[in-house]
Amino acid sequence: MHFQPTDDQRALKAGVRELLAGRFGRRALRAAVDRPGVLDRTLWRELGEAGFFALRLPEPDGGVGLGLPEAVLAFEEAGRALLPGPLIATHLAAGEVAGAATGETVVTAAYGGLVEWLAEADVVRGEAAGAVPVRSVDPLTPLHRLPRPPGAAPESGPEPVAVLLTAAEQLGGAARVCELAVEHARTREQFGRPIGAFQAVKHLCARILVRTETARAAVYAAAVTADPLDIAAARLLADEAAVHGARDCLQVHGGMGFTWEADVHLFLKRAWTRTQRTGDSTQSDELLAEDLLPVRV
Repeated sequence: MHFQPTDDQRALKAGVRELLAGRFGRRALRAAVDRPGVLDRTLWRELGEAGFFALRLPEPDGGVGLGLPEAVLAFEEAGRALLPGPLIATHLAAGEVAGAATGETVVTAAYGGLVEWLAEADVVRGEAAGAVPVRSVDPLTPLHRLPRPPGAAPESGPEPVAVLLTAAEQLGGAARVCELAVEHARTREQFGRPIGAFQAVKHLCARILVRTETARAAVYAAAVTADPLDIAAARLLADEAAVHGARDCLQVHGGMGFTWEADVHLFLKRAWTRTQRTGDSTQSDELLAEDLLPVRV
């Protein structure tokens, strides 16, 4: 069995990248950072018109009629571009919430103790009563925290597709910081040589690449199998690739990487925020541990 994308899947991935590069390039990214908590409704509708939210919706229902692997590729590109908004919740609501598929309706979801983009959402799936705003480390992801009454039963696990699409976004972010690290290593000079010529910098870049490609194999495989255990493993590897990759990319950039003007810190902050989505990585750890060491009574 081959897990390489088909020509059509590569074309889809390239098309989403082209769309986002033209509509949400660096200037638009920085404009969004300067307006935290404000969702670009025009862009949201354009994503809907392009079929982003309706990728897995059957054609008779007005969707594109593709599958989970194609959705993973599209969300990987969204993660690469740091596209803001409750993308996954709106995608999962296509076909169930009027206007979600076309981008006319912004849908968010209440799970994992947090709600993203609550103030901008038209529809909230789940119970968000009593949610209070909290300061988010990511300027492009406003958050509300859900109250948990004493003695409340543990939350049910998140939908596996939401976990996998989060992993796909993490993969896209990891791939982008790998590119940023290599670009900087090739162009930044110290002592008359590109810093990429120094072994320590080479090791950092290689480490980012290895984590990213390991996560890519796991995410793509989980998109094919849709197995909950494969999805849990993909989520853990993608979280590690995104967070540690962004940290290593900061190291490659040196002091410049910690400045507000550089984009690297935005990738690290988004990666941190995603690790808390869909119930955080603990649930994935526990799911895998239960499979490896089943409880015997």
